[in-house]
Amino acid sequence: MHRGRTIAAALAAAGILSATAACSGGAQQPPSPTATASAATGTTAATLPATPPGAQARWLLGAIAHPPIPAAAITAHFDQVFLTKIPAAQLTATLARVNTLRPDAVLTSTSEFVTLAVSLNGQPETVSVSVDARGLINGLDLVAGTPQLALTVPTTWAAVDRQIQQAAPQTRLLVARVSGGGACQTVHAVDATTPAPLGSAFKLYVLDALARAIAAGTVSWDQRLTLTSQLTSLPSGELATEPAGTQVTVLQAAQDMISSSDNTAADLLITLVGRTAVESAAAGTGMADPALDTPFLTTRELFVLKLDDWPALANSYLTLNAAGRQAMLTGTIDRVPLSALTVAAEKAWTQPRDIGTLEWFASPADICRVYASLAALSRQPGLAPVASILAINNGALSLDPAHWSSVWFKGGSEPGVATLNYLATTRTGQSYVVSALTANPSAPIPSTATAQLIGAIKAAFTLAAG
Repeated sequence: MHRGRTIAAALAAAGILSATAACSGGAQQPPSPTATASAATGTTAATLPATPPGAQARWLLGAIAHPPIPAAAITAHFDQVFLTKIPAAQLTATLARVNTLRPDAVLTSTSEFVTLAVSLNGQPETVSVSVDARGLINGLDLVAGTPQLALTVPTTWAAVDRQIQQAAPQTRLLVARVSGGGACQTVHAVDATTPAPLGSAFKLYVLDALARAIAAGTVSWDQRLTLTSQLTSLPSGELATEPAGTQVTVLQAAQDMISSSDNTAADLLITLVGRTAVESAAAGTGMADPALDTPFLTTRELFVLKLDDWPALANSYLTLNAAGRQAMLTGTIDRVPLSALTVAAEKAWTQPRDIGTLEWFASPADICRVYASLAALSRQPGLAPVASILAINNGALSLDPAHWSSVWFKGGSEPGVATLNYLATTRTGQSYVVSALTANPSAPIPSTATAQLIGAIKAAFTLAAG
């Protein structure tokens, strides 16, 4: 689960752009992603993620290589709020000063932004591109003189632990082998049985509940869902910008929920299968303490609690038992209109809010068990899409394809929370899970920490399988 960030636009003295703008709607969709991106003068290329920010980064790299960028292209790819800060003509002139821009590595990738290590005019730098709910660029950080962020890949378990523990004050890690019978066999662990906030990784449980409903014959992949104002949440994801009455299939909603962490898609599916079905699925996967997620919140409900009259409304909710919380959700929280939530969302939410009490919770060991459950479900008749859904976005892990045949990923974040959760399978058919859950109740977790987590996780897979 993500919320857009508002940062003042500015131009660096060197003439290289550093700017972001508030989230807003737009009419254009991002270009269709392709396999790689490269600059005209580069000799290597980094594989960019098949996400909206990845697609826009790919377009931007190509456009910079063939200046000047037409004004029509600028307006088609950049958010209008961004362009009120930096007009198209000024942006074109600034980007024209970039002689060469070669992508070298993906450092961080989410549904909202991508950060790349690049060679900028022959010097190592970083570039970040973020997008709004429609996939238009609303943030660009391309700053000359900034040291390149190295994606450090440790070589020992002790180094893995140190690198993960540098990310946040609270860190939990599990590296496990998944047996043929679906059991999680610990290879390496740090506080792996203690529950922690998940962010959007909770959507793994929604997918599990959905797969169980399809297996039972009560739901089908091609069944159509209709968007209403009551079921519309806030971004991330594009469904939040679609009008009421828009229809999507269950399959499309599931793909969007996992690959681009679409919050509205998640809420559509929770409503379809029922809140209690998701709670039952969480317990059925072997979650150690499912009561922590009872009642199981929709993303819109969490947004209301963290944005509308915070902290008073949240404090009232937290004083109640499970039955009282369910009554408050039905009688108060779910009645907050989308217009009021949208207005509340305009206020910056940049610091952690109740992440230890108002979130979705599971331990790394629980995450391994839900991945094992999803793997077993994916092998049942009619449930093969479960595997393809989880493999759309590999979370910028970039494991060696000579040794690894597939990667499943679901991450999650909000201010103070960053989680990265993977299941990867070797060419010989052995699956491993690495779940890293980090939290900081006092401050946001920087994107640099996420990049370092990815490096540690990559090392963990290599060490586990080696």
